[in-house]
Amino acid sequence: MTSPLFITVGERLFTHSGSGGQTVSPPPHRARRTIRRTALSVSMAIALTTGTGTAAAEPGPSDREVTESKKAVRERAAAVGRVKARLAQATGELERISAAAALAMERYNGELVKLEHARQAYENSQRRLGEAEQRYRQIRDEAAVFAAAAYRAGTGVNQWAATVAGRTGPQNFMDRAALMEVLGHRQAGMVERVRAARIIADMFRRQTRTALQDRQVATERAESAKSAAERLLAAQREELKRIKARKTILVARLGRARAHAAEVQQAREQARSAGFHGGVGRGSIVVRAALKWLGTPYSWGGGTVTGPSYGVAHGANIRGFDCSGLALHAWNKAGVRLDHWTGTQWTSGPHVPTGRLRPGDLVFFANDASDPSTIHHVGIYIGRGLMVEAPYTGGRVRVSSIWRAGLIGATRPAG
Repeated sequence: MTSPLFITVGERLFTHSGSGGQTVSPPPHRARRTIRRTALSVSMAIALTTGTGTAAAEPGPSDREVTESKKAVRERAAAVGRVKARLAQATGELERISAAAALAMERYNGELVKLEHARQAYENSQRRLGEAEQRYRQIRDEAAVFAAAAYRAGTGVNQWAATVAGRTGPQNFMDRAALMEVLGHRQAGMVERVRAARIIADMFRRQTRTALQDRQVATERAESAKSAAERLLAAQREELKRIKARKTILVARLGRARAHAAEVQQAREQARSAGFHGGVGRGSIVVRAALKWLGTPYSWGGGTVTGPSYGVAHGANIRGFDCSGLALHAWNKAGVRLDHWTGTQWTSGPHVPTGRLRPGDLVFFANDASDPSTIHHVGIYIGRGLMVEAPYTGGRVRVSSIWRAGLIGATRPAG
């Protein structure tokens, strides 16, 4: 006896043990954003006729559905083209901003060089200023000595009186007079040198202060321009990154649309070559219901009587079908209620030899083809050795051959 298996159907949780399902507590509500199917729904609007007891059905996807899938490819391609144009425009803008940023950087570098030169000039000016101030102090000290000497030479007894009195004699007077004349000229020269030294010192102070201030202001402006250019460059790079990410998404969508269009076309051709006309009852309804969901993602535990659903475990965030979920959905459209479990689907009707399969029959695969308890997969037969299946995690609903390892047999559900 196989162990119970928990699966989801609608909003309730069931466990299957081979004898039916038993309701247990419902799972907690999980709020998820709906994941849009990237493959177009392959619905089959087929008019059924009456009067002869049989219904004519178009084989596989219709011409309209093939056209719509090709239209989707064109739309995806146009979207990729638009984003490529935006990418080219953004790349050009990035190059323009990069050039502007490089120019701003070079201007900043130039101002740094000028600032360094100004600092060196300031240091040289400070040195010359120090030398001028030292020279000024020397001249000032010399002038002070001269003034003291002149004061001493020009004070005391009257020069004429001293000469007449004969204290030193006329020759000494003449010598002192000559000395006074020399001292007078020297005093005038010292005063001029002091004045010139002061002017030079003040000029150096003003020049060095102004040069340094101007260079500092220019450097700050250059730094501001460089920072602004770098911010624009960073913003444009982010925009380019976003556009590239968008392009990646759109290219992936285009690839999926192309794959789906090819799959729809192939399914139509395969269904036609299989000779499926579906006019013999429930089988045609089952096949049409399954083919409608070509391209739908595989979701472990996914699928209900109403269509694809979120699964469980690693299928919890994927809206789609697993193999038995697709089978129960398709057969529900024909009025037969199946469990979401290959174990009871295997026993849902008489077993059919593979040589006598009809469209709609369920085809099963097992790890051990002699042991039904090892069944792990089911597909829906559409004719000529082909089936519709939800294959595996990461795959999508597709048309494939039934002839592969593990084929254990087939069942035609009753109900």
